[in-house]
Amino acid sequence: MIQQETLNLLEWSRLCQHLATFAATKLGSIAAQHLVIPATKAETLNLLAQTQETYKLESSVSGGLPFAGIQDIGESLERSSIFGLLSGEELLNISTTLLGARSLRRAIENSEDVPTLMALVADLRTYPEIEKEIYRCIDDRGKVTERASPKLTDIREKIRSTRDRILDILNKMMSRNSSAIQESVITQRDSRYVLSVKSNYKEHIPGIVHDASTSGATLFIEPQSTVQMNNALRQFLRQEQAEEEAVRRKLTALVAEVQDDLEQLVATCTVLDLASARSRYSYWLEANPPTFIDWSDAEPGTPQQNITLRNLRHPLLVWQNKNEEGREVIPTHLSIDPKIRVVAITGPNTGGKTVTLKTLALAVLMSKVGLFVPAREPVELPWFGQVLADIGDEQSLQQSLSTFSGHIRRIGRILDALDEEGVEQANALVLLDEVGAGTDPSEGSALAIALLKHLANSAKLTVATTHFGELKALKYQDDRFENASVEFDDVLLAPTYRLLWGIPGRSNALTIASRLGLQSAIVEDAQRYIGGISQDINGVIAGLEAQRRDQEEKAKEASRLIKQAEFFYQQVTAKAQVLKERERELKQAQEDAVQKMLLDAKSQVAQVIKQLQKGTPTGQDAQLATDRLNKLAEKHLPPAEPKKKKPGFMPKVGDRVRIPRLGQTAEVLVADSDDLTVRFGIMKMIVSIYEIESLQGQKVEREEKQAKETSKTKDKTKAQPAPALSAPAVRTDSTTFDIRGTRVAEAEIVIDRAISANYGPIWIIHGHGTGKLKEGVHAYLKRHDRIAKFEPAEKYDGGAGVTVAYPK
Repeated sequence: MIQQETLNLLEWSRLCQHLATFAATKLGSIAAQHLVIPATKAETLNLLAQTQETYKLESSVSGGLPFAGIQDIGESLERSSIFGLLSGEELLNISTTLLGARSLRRAIENSEDVPTLMALVADLRTYPEIEKEIYRCIDDRGKVTERASPKLTDIREKIRSTRDRILDILNKMMSRNSSAIQESVITQRDSRYVLSVKSNYKEHIPGIVHDASTSGATLFIEPQSTVQMNNALRQFLRQEQAEEEAVRRKLTALVAEVQDDLEQLVATCTVLDLASARSRYSYWLEANPPTFIDWSDAEPGTPQQNITLRNLRHPLLVWQNKNEEGREVIPTHLSIDPKIRVVAITGPNTGGKTVTLKTLALAVLMSKVGLFVPAREPVELPWFGQVLADIGDEQSLQQSLSTFSGHIRRIGRILDALDEEGVEQANALVLLDEVGAGTDPSEGSALAIALLKHLANSAKLTVATTHFGELKALKYQDDRFENASVEFDDVLLAPTYRLLWGIPGRSNALTIASRLGLQSAIVEDAQRYIGGISQDINGVIAGLEAQRRDQEEKAKEASRLIKQAEFFYQQVTAKAQVLKERERELKQAQEDAVQKMLLDAKSQVAQVIKQLQKGTPTGQDAQLATDRLNKLAEKHLPPAEPKKKKPGFMPKVGDRVRIPRLGQTAEVLVADSDDLTVRFGIMKMIVSIYEIESLQGQKVEREEKQAKETSKTKDKTKAQPAPALSAPAVRTDSTTFDIRGTRVAEAEIVIDRAISANYGPIWIIHGHGTGKLKEGVHAYLKRHDRIAKFEPAEKYDGGAGVTVAYPK
């Protein structure tokens, strides 16, 4: 009884009605309005899994789970089991339900990660053969079709033929006796076709009078010539009815054979619709799934989680705000330590204490039935076996109960319910509003203290509201007690509806009385009667509240600064990533340009060698080619990485050696102290002894003195910064631009494009001529912001007829 009383006090039925509006079927709506609260945690976890999985499907499947066609066929199934005859509409509802259930099962089977829903539909039988048979025999209007029976087809053909003959005869009769006809309409009386004849012309149309108008001016006569045909039509209609009943009886028997399976199908569809309604309602509430924490008595030192309900909103107030243009819902925050057994909430009237009790109770009940809780993640709370409440005024004139008596009787029923569990501490949430009120304050406070201490031992958690100052001191006597209060704005003289933890509240009765218009003289007198000690206590509490507000403002500011710092960090990180990517791209572009220019240089070297190999080259040709290769090697080839030398190597005349920087193998012709004259192909070259190596990779060791001097030189230059990597000055076809024969203006365009397309030096062939083109080129290069310097080319590259420009 107390359980139902609690649900009534919490307005649980209103929440169920709101939930029912999100159901897709009539059965789902009925189930939502009569929501059953689970008795075990396992049932709750199963319901919660259903809600979470349907929540996932609602967001992934277009339009959510399909419930189209599913009807309430429970009564039809029950009547079929006792050999009743189902109507065409009932049979049609059964077939559409089978089709809808099959579509529902298919939608779940095509989804991933929904094991709970898969288990629900695993054994679902939809009997497509029965569905098809019903659709074959019953049309969309619930009428038996002619294809259901050959006999029915023959009967209906006779009906149509007879009806057509009757109508034809009556139409001709109306044409011949138009003056005797009241209305040129063929109508029916007792399923027989008749004519409306004027009463004073009844002799003109002999027949049977079936009816007359209210005034008696019109008689409804069945002409004698159609009596036999009307009799035959009535007989055919009875035969049609009998054949239709035979068809429907056959279909009813098919349904009766699988009644149990169909009842299970309807139950499964209802469970799925209810789960879908829970998920839709939870989404509408912007709620989050709860996590059940273990509040069982653990060993000392074992960590346990707090009840955490942040930004918790009352679901009925949310509905009122969204659908009934109610006030904005002010959320509350609950964080209760596992060792706490009793929370005493104090504060002014109309401050929101009772709403807090109801909001907490509804959150617990919603989580038990598989609904999400309208609070911010994470939602963490224990699973309570019972929720028991004494909220509101139990005054009853009929039962001669005062307010105090009503409260005491209800509290007695709560204590009896706790004792029925048969354990030392029941897994129950107890909610008491204005505990001990309605009687002498001293006796009421004493009774409230005794009751709360008893509940601290017999219930898992008790939350009580009170105005008694003695209850505020229990926290300092027993660590199982905690204080909380509803905040009051001293400036606006109004409650803020925020819950403050750890601080006892002030009733602010005099302040509220003044705000509500009570005469100031009375309020001032009452203030003097309170006494100094009470004022001092209220002053201390007010100071604590002010400190708390100050700390909250600082926490908000710190949170804002942290978010701002995170935002700036993300921006800087993103920009650094962009710069790093840009640097990589530039480096890659530079490397590509270097590689291209090196390939061009190698190609030109190959061309020089190829030219020398053609015909009979003179010594002067060989020397010029050698000088050109040396120039290219000095300018463009990086110094070779010294390899690990093998000691004791010294080249001799006739030895074959390798020149790493040229990538050539040569023969030693003359071996001096530090220089060698070598030959590769037809070319001769003087190289340093330290620039060659044997074919096995051995190099000549430097003398110790020379090595030391080299080391000193390196030490001196070690602190100097390394020069920046630049593209080597290699002349290729892509870096050479011939502007001979063009005007200065045209040449400037060609030079500008050449500078933009190259990273390294460019060779501009302007020739000698009158010198005007050369002067114009030099003047343009001087004022170009991307040119670092320019100079005449080497003699072998064209000398004064060619200018080499070096971009920055």
